[in-house]
Amino acid sequence: MANNDEKIEEMKKLIKEIEKHNYNYYVLDNPTISDSEYDKLYYSLVDLEKETGVILPYSPTQRVGDTVLEGFTKKRHEVNLYSLNKVRDYEALEDWVNDMEKLTGGTDFAVEYKFDGLNLVIEYRDGIYFSATTRGNGSIGEDVTEQVRTIRSVPLQINFKGRLIVQGEGMMTNKSFAQYNKTAFEKLKNPRNAVAGAIRNLDVKETAKRKLDFFCYSILLCDGKVFKTQKDMREFLVDNGFQTGNYFKICKNVHEIIHCINEIDLVKNKLDVMIDGMVIKINQVAPRDEIGFTAKFPRWAVAYKFVAQEATTLLKKVTWQVGRSGRVTPIAELEPVELAGATIRRATLNNIDDIRRKDVYENARVFVRRSNEVIPEIMGLAEKNDNSKVIEEPQLCPCCKSILVKKGPLLFCENHLGCKAQVVDRLSHFASRDAFNIEGLSEKTCELFYDKLNIRHLSDLYSIKEEDLLKLDNFKEKKAKNIINSIKNSKNVDFSRFLYALGISEVGNKTAKDIARTFKNLTQLQLATKEEILKINDIGDVIADNIISYFHNDDNVQEIKRLFNAGVTIKENEDVEHNKNIEGKTFVLTGTMSRPRKDIEDLIFKLGGKAGSSVSKNTDFVVAGENAGSKLDKARELNITVLSEEQLFSLING
Repeated sequence: MANNDEKIEEMKKLIKEIEKHNYNYYVLDNPTISDSEYDKLYYSLVDLEKETGVILPYSPTQRVGDTVLEGFTKKRHEVNLYSLNKVRDYEALEDWVNDMEKLTGGTDFAVEYKFDGLNLVIEYRDGIYFSATTRGNGSIGEDVTEQVRTIRSVPLQINFKGRLIVQGEGMMTNKSFAQYNKTAFEKLKNPRNAVAGAIRNLDVKETAKRKLDFFCYSILLCDGKVFKTQKDMREFLVDNGFQTGNYFKICKNVHEIIHCINEIDLVKNKLDVMIDGMVIKINQVAPRDEIGFTAKFPRWAVAYKFVAQEATTLLKKVTWQVGRSGRVTPIAELEPVELAGATIRRATLNNIDDIRRKDVYENARVFVRRSNEVIPEIMGLAEKNDNSKVIEEPQLCPCCKSILVKKGPLLFCENHLGCKAQVVDRLSHFASRDAFNIEGLSEKTCELFYDKLNIRHLSDLYSIKEEDLLKLDNFKEKKAKNIINSIKNSKNVDFSRFLYALGISEVGNKTAKDIARTFKNLTQLQLATKEEILKINDIGDVIADNIISYFHNDDNVQEIKRLFNAGVTIKENEDVEHNKNIEGKTFVLTGTMSRPRKDIEDLIFKLGGKAGSSVSKNTDFVVAGENAGSKLDKARELNITVLSEEQLFSLING
C-alpha cells in the first residue's frame, strides 16, 4: 500500500511538471523542453497509472478523448449569459463612453479582443475541472465536458480551491487549422466552423484531433473573492493558468480606445486567432450592478465591430433574371468563396449602371463583401485578365425574347402575359402563405399551369376544374381535390393579404398591413391621393408612386374585377382591440416560436401594433425565439429592447 502511495505522489509530481510544460507550450507559446523529453514524461505517467490502477481526475492522459458519447445533455446555466451590444462607428462609441463616464462619475476602460469562435462556460470545484457547457440560448446550453477536456489550454487543475465558473471562447488557431488540413481527408472550411464542429462531435477523439484552444475573458462566479477591476480578473485568470489572449489595455478616454482599435485593425489579419472586433468594458467592477443590464446585454460593455469582411473571387458570368413586375436584374455567378462564415456563390448587381460604375467583367476577379449575414455585394474589380469580357446589357428578354424597354438604368420586359417567368412568379406570389395561402401551388405547379392549362391571369386560377388537373402528369385524384379545395377556400381573404397578393412593387407584407389599417377598404385606397398615402409610417415617394401607378393601370383594374367576378371577396377589417402596451408599437419576430409566427403577428396587428419584417431604428421591440439570427444581432446593435415570447405575452396581458 505504501509503495502505491509513493507512486501516486510521483504521479502528482509528473502531472504538475507536464501541465507546466503544457502551459509554456500552449498558452505562452514558449516550449522549454523538446518533444521527446515531453513524451518521456507523459509515458512515465501512463505507466504509473497502469501499475497503480489509479487515474487522477486532472491527469493530462484524460485529454486524449477515447469516449464516443450517445448524445448531448441540456444544462441550465447557473449564471445567465449575456451578449454584447455592438457599435460600428466611433460616434456611437463616443456616445457610449460619455454615458459611462456620467453614470460612474469617471472611469477607465478595459479593451481586449472580441474572439470569433464558440462561447463556452467552464466550472471548477475544489481546484479541479468539473464541467463545460456551450452558451446555447444564454439560459440553457449543452454539456460538452468531455469535448472541452481535450483542449490543452484548458487547465484541469488550478490553484484556486473555491468554486469557480469562467467564460471564454473555444478557438482553432490558424496554425492548427493549417496543420489539420495538411493531412485531413475532408478539409475544414474555416477555423470558426471547425471549432463548432469539433465541440459538437460526439466522438471525443475527433475533437482532440483538431487541437483546439480556449481563451478565457470573464469570471461569472468565484466563491469568496471580490474583484475591484477587470484588470484584477484578468490577473487572477493568468495566475490560475488560463490563456487570455495577448492583448489587454486600460484606456482613460475614447481617444485612447480608438487608438487601440486602429492598432489592431491594421494587424488583425496577421493574428493567429480570428477576431471580429474589440470588446470595451468599464474597468471598475463595483458600478456594473448599478448600471445594470437590458434583457440581452450589459450596459457597461460594448463590442466594436470591424468593418465588413471582404474577399476576392472569380466572377464567372452574369445571368439576367425576370421578376413578376417584368424587371430584368443582373445576377453575378461567382466561384464559391468562404466569407463571414458562409459559402458565397451569387451576388446581386443592381443594373447596368452599377456594373459600369464598379468596372466589373465576366471572368475577372472581384471584391465581394458580406456584412451581418445580408445579401453579398460586389464592391468592384480586383483584377482582370486577357480572357475577361465586358458584361453586355441584354436587348431581349432572357425568358420570352421580347424587346426590353429601358426606364432610367432599369430594364423591363413588357410582355406581361406571354413571358413565362413573370406569370409564374406572379402566380406563386399570389398563392404564397402571406397572400391567398393556396396550399399545393408551388412554383413548379405554376409552371405546369402556364404550360398545360394556359393560365395567364391570377383570376384564371378560379376557373380550373378537377378534371383539368387529372390530365396533368403526376396528378392523382387526391392531389387534384386538395388543390381545387384550397383554391376555393382562398376566396374570402383579408384586405392586407389581398393587397400583398397583387404584387405591387415594393409593397411587402408589413406595408400591406399598414395600408389596410389606414384605408379600411379597396375603394378608399383606389381614391387616395399620394399625400394621403405618404402619411402612413415608413411609406415614401417610391412606394406611394407605385401604388398610385398600379391602380391607374387599366390592366390591373380589369384583373381586380375578374378576381371579384370569380368569387373573391375581401373580409371586412375587424375592429382593432386597443392595447396600450401594443398599440402604435412595431415588433419584429425572429427565431423559432412555440406557435406559428404568423399567428403572433396577426395578434399584434389586431391589438393595434405593427409586425415588421426587418429591424431598424423605428423598431420598438424584437421578439426572439430559439435560434434567433441576424435580426437579434441588429437589435442589440441598435439598442432595441429584446423580448422573449413569454415576455411579449406578459406585455400583452399587462
